[in-house]
Amino acid sequence: MNIPSNIITLIIGIALTLISLWYGQNHGLLPVAASEEAAQVDGIFNFMMTIATGLFLLIEGVLIYSIFKFRKRPGDRTDGPAIEGNVPLEILWTAIPTVIVLVLSIYSFEVYNNMGGLDPMASHDMGHKMAHQSTDLPSSEPVALALNSDNQKIALGLGASPGEQSQEPPLQVNVNAIQYAWIFTYPDTGIVSGELHVPVGQPVQLNISAGDVLHAFWVPQLRIKQDAIPGRDAQLTFTATRDGKYPVICAELCGAYHGGMKTFLYVQTPDEYNQWQQDNTLAQNDDLDKAVAVNSANLSDGEYLAPYAQEMGIDSNALEQLHAQHHLMVSNQ
Repeated sequence: MNIPSNIITLIIGIALTLISLWYGQNHGLLPVAASEEAAQVDGIFNFMMTIATGLFLLIEGVLIYSIFKFRKRPGDRTDGPAIEGNVPLEILWTAIPTVIVLVLSIYSFEVYNNMGGLDPMASHDMGHKMAHQSTDLPSSEPVALALNSDNQKIALGLGASPGEQSQEPPLQVNVNAIQYAWIFTYPDTGIVSGELHVPVGQPVQLNISAGDVLHAFWVPQLRIKQDAIPGRDAQLTFTATRDGKYPVICAELCGAYHGGMKTFLYVQTPDEYNQWQQDNTLAQNDDLDKAVAVNSANLSDGEYLAPYAQEMGIDSNALEQLHAQHHLMVSNQ
């Protein structure tokens, strides 16, 4: 039974399409998605994997078929057919990649725009137009800006998605990248930490800067990355959707110990985050008995020495005896 070649081609095309669609959604190459932005990034990655799988199977299938179909037969010493070119085929394999690249470009552009990449400033109360004005913004506004050739202010990084701009204000965290550590400062509470803690479900805005060389803030589970550029602030806005502990990695070669520049992002429930915030706020407390750490430069000599006196067992009676002995020695002299 001879099956027409066009039927065989149709069957092969359907099989390749089904296999590519299945693998594009079930490749298992990405870590767990832990943010609202991750779904959009995963969508374009899965789409690219679908196209890549189809092209791989098609090209490798043609190569394997050709190896067996057009192999040299025993005793065959003739030359192959003199084929100089096939214009329709060349147009086809030029047009297909062109269309694929165009579709991916439009798709990625939309994803980047939906994540707030084209206008991070739009997530602020001053509105979209302020991103393109040359007037100075209030120094209290934690906005990431740079100057272009026309002296206009443009934003660097990712802002809130257009659909999220009317939601609650994001949690502000200042991020300073230095060799070889991340320093996270919470302006609202004054907490300074080497780890990033955020509540699940709440928008978070990171105001990122670099203290020395180029670094990059990258959390694979959030599908976001932003360079920390010396002298130029950037912002990164995200909303975590899954509680857990995720690695924060520097994705730019920043020196000899670049590989060790790691910390963790802790996405916590609101109650857990409030408890962490309360525990760490104690370090800023004026009550030294409850403080975890204090700035000794602001203490008097008595306040500074008090903890050491207690550890050495010195109490008020011992101090009175020392004072009396000192007074006696001074009188004898």
